[in-house]
Amino acid sequence: MRAKKTYGALFRPLRAKGSGSRRTAAPEENPALQAIWHVVCAIPRGQAATYGAVARAAGLPGRARQAGFAMRVAPKELHVPWHRVVGAGGRIVFAKFSAEYKEQARRLRAEGVLVKNGRLPRAAMAQLD
Repeated sequence: MRAKKTYGALFRPLRAKGSGSRRTAAPEENPALQAIWHVVCAIPRGQAATYGAVARAAGLPGRARQAGFAMRVAPKELHVPWHRVVGAGGRIVFAKFSAEYKEQARRLRAEGVLVKNGRLPRAAMAQLD
């Protein structure tokens, strides 16, 4: 019989080996997050990419959610163009009437990207591979 996995185990902070103290790594020290930020910064102005495409280009296939997490925790001083990353099918993932949705649509339109009903045309999607 397999042991039951709990969600709590997935979210426990890392423990330093041999010590009882808790240690969490800063996002700036995580090479996976740095790779994602590097890929997002390489998306050309006036184009966008999906979270999945960003993760694949960063060498992390199947980790679209990690790409989303990387956008959320990106340090402001990096000026990562988060607005150029959209959901599958070129869809803005924020709730339609939220401030984040409006800000992402505004920034994309300012770069010349057509945003209609929260979706971007296929022509606006960058090829990252």
